[in-house]
Amino acid sequence: MFRNQYDTDVTTWSPAGRLHQVEYAMEAVKQGSAAIGLRSKTHVVLAAVNKASSELSSHQKKLFKIDNHIGIAMAGLTADGRVLSRYMRSECINHKFVYESPLPVGRLVVQVADKAQVCTQRSWKRPYGVGLLVAGLDETGPHLYQNCPSGNYFEFHAFAIGSRSQAAKTYLERKFESFMDCSKEELVRHALHAVKESLQEEELSSANCGVAIVGVGEPFVILDSKTLQAYIESLEGAKDDQATKIEVEEERNPAVIERQDVSGGGGVGVGAEGEGPSDMET
Repeated sequence: MFRNQYDTDVTTWSPAGRLHQVEYAMEAVKQGSAAIGLRSKTHVVLAAVNKASSELSSHQKKLFKIDNHIGIAMAGLTADGRVLSRYMRSECINHKFVYESPLPVGRLVVQVADKAQVCTQRSWKRPYGVGLLVAGLDETGPHLYQNCPSGNYFEFHAFAIGSRSQAAKTYLERKFESFMDCSKEELVRHALHAVKESLQEEELSSANCGVAIVGVGEPFVILDSKTLQAYIESLEGAKDDQATKIEVEEERNPAVIERQDVSGGGGVGVGAEGEGPSDMET
């Protein structure tokens, strides 16, 4: 049942210097459905995979609005995530009441990290089994943070957590240098591309994913299914246009294809952005 005799208590250190209960909480994050975040100079986009536990049930909500300038996406135990989201809302309300200004994103992330860290040193508490991607906008610009059950936090240009997130991270690592100059629409399309990578064989639709946006002059908003479906259709339309363009190039340059066939290349091997064989995870 247990890994060893050192994982029965959160405050018990193993001889290797590890807290196994904290590692179990981090493993719960890896088992949750994927959550993705990316940012530009003006906007931050969060995306989450909506995965139901059975065909007869609805999916758990993964995107939460904290304040007009802050929102989160979660992976792991969503019950723990709701507790943390209530705490974050309370901190934002208290700060606005006392100082009459929005709470800076970095300060809120530190407070949540401190709250999670307490659970790693109190034997009567268990660590929160949820990872958070915090998107926000303050006086210093847009920010994207990750909060871990261990109490660590990091700021990213783009990141993904949860199950099958490695495929999404591979896509983000390949494209992140262009994110800073992207418009809101382009950023949403990149997020949908990353979600599609994490879905693997499943078809992308507004039913199995959610997207939220916050940016300069725009409050945090979770896109409704109709708007999200329009983005997905535009993504598919761009893919079809790219495929048509490749077919036209093949008709114009048949000699190139013949040379590739002779050399064993087997075809052009070029697809839409994020869809070609060279973009697959190794």
